[in-house]
Order: sequence, then structure tokens, then C-alpha cells
Amino acid sequence: MTNQKVRVRFAPSPTGPLHIGGVRTALYNYLFAKQHGGDFILRIEDTDSQRFVPGAEEYIIESFRWLGLSFDEGPHVGGNSGPYRQSERKITYRQYVNQLLEKRLAYIAFDTPEELEAKRVETSNFQYDASTRLSMRNSLSLSSRETQDLIDAGVQYVVRIKIEPEETVTVNDLIRGEVTVNSSILDDKVLYKSADELPTYHLANVVDDRLMKITHVIRGEEWLPSAPLHVILYKYLGWEDGIPEFAHLPLLLKPEGNGKLSKRDGDRLGFPVFPLQWHDPASGNISQGYRETGYFPDALLNFLALLGWNPGGDREVFSLNELIDLFSLDKCSKSGAKFAYKKGEWFNHRYIQLKSNAEIAELFLPVLKNHGVDAPVEKIIKVVGLTKERVNFVEELWEQTNFFFATTTVYDEKSVKKRWKADSAERMQELIDILQPVDDFSSTHTESIVMNYIESKEYHAGNIMNAFRVALVGEARGPHLFDIVEIIGKEEVLQRLRKAIIELK
Repeated sequence: MTNQKVRVRFAPSPTGPLHIGGVRTALYNYLFAKQHGGDFILRIEDTDSQRFVPGAEEYIIESFRWLGLSFDEGPHVGGNSGPYRQSERKITYRQYVNQLLEKRLAYIAFDTPEELEAKRVETSNFQYDASTRLSMRNSLSLSSRETQDLIDAGVQYVVRIKIEPEETVTVNDLIRGEVTVNSSILDDKVLYKSADELPTYHLANVVDDRLMKITHVIRGEEWLPSAPLHVILYKYLGWEDGIPEFAHLPLLLKPEGNGKLSKRDGDRLGFPVFPLQWHDPASGNISQGYRETGYFPDALLNFLALLGWNPGGDREVFSLNELIDLFSLDKCSKSGAKFAYKKGEWFNHRYIQLKSNAEIAELFLPVLKNHGVDAPVEKIIKVVGLTKERVNFVEELWEQTNFFFATTTVYDEKSVKKRWKADSAERMQELIDILQPVDDFSSTHTESIVMNYIESKEYHAGNIMNAFRVALVGEARGPHLFDIVEIIGKEEVLQRLRKAIIELK
């Protein structure tokens, strides 16, 4: 398929929120497609009618809108290979089911769930395959008349693929190399269910990939065991010349590295595992999302890109276009990648630093409004410039900057005990006296005046400056003290000094 235009697909099931592992899979598909000038397609695999969750498809689409990963085709954008929901292809799937039955490459099975469970209890490691199928209730063990009578009577059935034993099946994987299995380890998977007239994942996946002219199937490692079955299906359907190239990505592991990353890990350690906040329509539970937590989409994508892939070198921060230029499947790891969520926070921190003070100030405005602050944009930009290196998320700026926008009402007890001395009230009154006539309240000018005053009086500079900070901020924190002085201004500085003298004296 090397001469065809590259076409990849991301094919989630609308059974709940999009897991962050799915986002990484989609990202790798996107990077691969764009690097090769190909198409990135969204397909909704909604053949599991029992697990369908209302709103899940809309959630998936909104997640990618926020992330900035645009699909070339999909249920929300259209295209020439639709429909893009598997539930809308019932007639098409049935045609291929009939084709497999006519060629005797599949058969009809009437075994009930209870009968199958009894067989599993009776036979350890029971597998529905060439060694057991004739002992079960299916069209291979029943006569044609018995089979048709059951169908006519409305007995529910499934269609199973007929796997021939002792054959070698080879999957060429772009990450893991050549994977070879003996067909005897494969069972006769269900391809179609009469109960809802829908195919299972295996048949629908292969048919859709063929009809959508998918050239590369890039998906999670958990789907590797199904790849040999899909190769067999391609051959059974006469499409051996169009088998796509496979690439099975390494798993995302728990932060400790032992086992697959789950929502419980996020709940346990306090990080999201979904791109957006999810409201469970059944339970009413709300799960946190990366968007609502305050992550930038480009920071999240940068973080995810390096979980299982590395372009080489020590550089870690890349734009989406740079990731497209650098990405290659041969640099993907075969082993699982620990989900180092703290590194994700670091990436968000780095992206805050990379954005301009004006950009961050614009994002900070809603936070300030929530706290009843209406300040000039110029002031907010200056404040952001002094404090943004201290935070991982824009929301955290409030804790770092609140004293810029409101007079201190509570003084930190530990800071007062350590920094406010017996003579601090007297020294602060002296500061008021020397600053009162000053008109230029720029940082450098006020610093020069105060330091000259301290030197002339032969005071201990640390004692004066510590008390000054407590008076202005309420505790021992914040950026350079005279930058604070410049931003809050002369009247506010003098007012806070007077207040501290009264309240802390």
C-alpha cells in the first residue's frame, strides 16, 4: 500500500469519556498523517449497543476541538468515505457476513450464554475453535434444515469466523517488527450478532478500514492480539493485497510503572485521565479534565508525544508543527511508558513561561473577576510578568498575586513572629516619613532611597526589609519588594504601612 495516499483513522467507541491514552493514540495518528501529507479520519465504532453512552460522541469531538487536532473526515465534518458511524453501515456489514457464510469461512452458532458458561466450567481454558466447534450448537454440527428452522423460529444467533488450525499467520508491525503466531491459538471470534443486527469490532474494523482505504492502523498495544485475526479476515474477504500496515503503540502505565493507567490512578494521585471534564449521565459523578484543571492543549500534546516516543537529544519542548516534522514510528518504544503526571505539570509551567505576559494576563482576567477584582490590564500584565515563573497553572496566579490587588486583612502569624521586631513599628513610621515626599515611586528609585536611609541609620537591612514586606504583603513571600512598591503605588504603600503599625504594634 506504499503507493497510496496515507490515510489513518482514530476509531473510539462512544461508551464513555475519552481516556488520555486514546488521546495519545490519536495524536500519533495525526502526526503520522500530517508528516506524510495524508488524511486523519474520525470513525465512531458504536456497534456495542449495550455499552453506548449518550453524549460520548459529542464529548470526543469537543475534546479534539479543544486539543486543536482537526480531522479531515468524520461524522462532524463529512467526507467521501462515510458514513462515519458504524451503526449506520448495517446493510454493508451484513453483505460481508453473507459472503463469509457462502464461502464457508464463517458459520452460524446458536449457543446461549448459559451453554457457553457451562462449557467453560466443564473444560478448563475452553476455547471455541476447530477442536471444540463440532461439540457445540452451530451450523457445522447441525444439518442445514435444523439450522434454517432455528433461524425461522427467531432463535438468536451469532456468526463466528472459522479459523483453520496449524497455519502460520504473520503481522508486520512497524514498531515491533514481524509478529508470527500459529492459528491454533486463535478462537473462532464472533463477527456478527442477530440480536442487534450489528457486527462486532473485528468484522466492522476490517470492513471499514478497507472501504475507507486506510493505509496504516496505528493503535494501542492492547489490540495486538487481534491483529492476526484481522489479517485472516482480510484474506477471507479477498483483500489480501490491501492489508494495511500495523503499528501497535506501547501502553501508558501507572506513574509507578506497574500496570495500565486507569481512572483510579488519577483519583488516587490527583490528576485527570480525561481531556475534558466528564459528567456521567448514569451516576451523576463528575470527573476532572485537563482543560478544566488549567492545562494548555499544546502543553498536553507536547507531554503526551514524549510518552513512548523520543526524537533523540535532550530537547523536550516542541510545537505541534515541529512534532509533525520529527515524528517517526521507528522511534516509538516497544515497552510501556510511565505516566509521569508531574512532568505534565512541568510542561504546563514551561508553556506559561513561553507565552507573553499579555497572553497570560488575558487568561488571568476571569480568575480576578471571580475574586471581585477589576484592575487595569497594564497592571495585570506587570503583575503576571513578576510572578508567572512561580506557577504551573494560571489559576495559581491568584495565590501568588492577591496582595497586589487588595490590602492585607490577615497577617501570617509565623511571618510576624519571625520578621516583625520590637522596633519594627518605629522603623516603619520612619519609612513613611522618608517616602511621603517622594514623587517617583519607580522600583529603582524607591529602592535607592530606602537603602540609603538604612545605611545612613546603620540599621540591619534584613530587619527593615523583612518588616516592610510583612507590612505590604502580610507574610514573607512575593517578588522583589520594590517591584511590589512600584505596582501598588505610593498611597497604597503608605496606607499599608500605617495599618501594619496599628495592627502589629
